[in-house]
Amino acid sequence: MKKADAHAPDRGKRLKSIIGGSTGNLVEWFDWYVYAAFALYFAPHFFPAGDQTAQLLNSAAVFAVGFVMRPVGAWIMGLYADRHGRKSGLALSVTLMCAGSLIIALTPDYQTIGVAAPVLLVIARLMQGLSVGGEYGASATYLSEMAGKDRRGFFSSFQYVTLISGQLLAIAVLLILQNVMTTEALNAWGWRIPFFVGAGLAVVVFWLRRGLAETESFKNVKAGDKPKSGFWQLLTKHPKETAIVMLLTAGGTLAFYAYSIYMQKFLVNTSGFSRETASEINAVTLFVFMLLQPIAGGLSDKIGRKPLMITFGVLGVLFTYPIFSALEHTKDPLTAGLLVMAALVIVTGYTSINAVVKAELFPAHIRALGVALPYALANTLFGGTAEFVALQFKSSGWEQGFYWYVTAMIAISLVVYLFMRDTSKQSEILED
Repeated sequence: MKKADAHAPDRGKRLKSIIGGSTGNLVEWFDWYVYAAFALYFAPHFFPAGDQTAQLLNSAAVFAVGFVMRPVGAWIMGLYADRHGRKSGLALSVTLMCAGSLIIALTPDYQTIGVAAPVLLVIARLMQGLSVGGEYGASATYLSEMAGKDRRGFFSSFQYVTLISGQLLAIAVLLILQNVMTTEALNAWGWRIPFFVGAGLAVVVFWLRRGLAETESFKNVKAGDKPKSGFWQLLTKHPKETAIVMLLTAGGTLAFYAYSIYMQKFLVNTSGFSRETASEINAVTLFVFMLLQPIAGGLSDKIGRKPLMITFGVLGVLFTYPIFSALEHTKDPLTAGLLVMAALVIVTGYTSINAVVKAELFPAHIRALGVALPYALANTLFGGTAEFVALQFKSSGWEQGFYWYVTAMIAISLVVYLFMRDTSKQSEILED
């Protein structure tokens, strides 16, 4: 402990590293979320003609397919980050994201190349899923380890600040294009622009990440005699922690995707708002949501992690159904915005601290894999399928079934929050 303290980075170095790591995370998530933000425009280009719900179902299915690769990416790059360094894992993940964005930007439409169009779209999303699967574990681990002990909740919350910023940037690009281009041009080719932008930014981030400082936790692992990170060791030596990460993630990630990613489609397809109004509501509420993350993260440094997660669980169980039901019938943009904001305030209890909670559960030699793999599995099963499940319920004529589904999954996670240890008081991150 003393040795680690003696070599701990000063505040300036910590801040520089956190900003550097967060900026790269922003670009990664921009590339990931551009798909969801522009699905209403590009879906007709990749799939045969059909009604809007059918085309959205196809695009949502491909969005879910991208999540299939996230556990694979979490496994491969979690091992890589544990064995070769956090910053090396971050550089590798952004390279894959760049390639996936370029493929989507350059792929001709279904009318031109037939079934090859959706096939190439799936390949691109598989590559991006591989990237994001590794990104979460590496970035969550890097930010948690680089942050000081007393402000770990605050600084690690920037993992979701930049995640949301990437989503907001994707929506901002959408709003700009909606205002400077005709609907015809945006439908025809303008939707390709953000994918080119994302690929270019990813190249810049690659060079940025190569210059990041490595964390003291990883340096101490390399200097010591610790066992190598591995899938079998994770399951046999840390089964409880692995299960906790999966179960605490299930309700949180489903709620986040339901309240944010799917919400844009819900406001158009169910509430009846225009695309432009739905995008504006989504942008404003997500911006406020982003600002709440460091506030809640800092609060967790004062009162602990458990109270925030329990608050999310209780309020999520009580209010998810009423919020969705009210949104289903409202026609007023202000009312809709307030309801969406209420949902996002509730889920802040999970999003603001989920990264640091997971990092604090595992020792340094297996931390990146331990954070990434069980999270990715839960994210694939529940977050990645949120849109698809919601649209299936709608197609079946029982849209309210999705509201109950989200409520039930939050309830399961709440049970875990109630019985797990408070990681701020019993943390496996030993360095100050």
